[in-house]
Amino acid sequence: MADHDSTPSSQAIMPLSSSGLSESKSELQTRIQILKQDMQNWRSKLDTQVKVYRNELSELKKTLNVVVEQLRTEFQELKGTLQKQQEEVTTGLKNLGINDTPKATETKASKAGDGACATRNPKSS
Repeated sequence: MADHDSTPSSQAIMPLSSSGLSESKSELQTRIQILKQDMQNWRSKLDTQVKVYRNELSELKKTLNVVVEQLRTEFQELKGTLQKQQEEVTTGLKNLGINDTPKATETKASKAGDGACATRNPKSS
């Protein structure tokens, strides 16, 4: 009898009827439609977010270009100012009788150095 109790009874096994299959098919179709709608909603939200990010990126790029152009202008102005100041200093030094060119400075130092060496070490002459 223990074996008889563990086996399913003929009443517990229910054959699938065509109405049961129709209901299952209908439920699956409903779920598929819901999933399709969810996917469309998700894509729409994603597309919207991508557009927002692209717009933000475009605005940031424009702002960056404006800042870079301002910096270029400021650097050009600064370069011009520094060149003008350098010219003014060079002119001022020339007016005082001091030559600011490296060749002239090297030549004067070389001549002074040659004379000093000749005086200090007579054997090398």
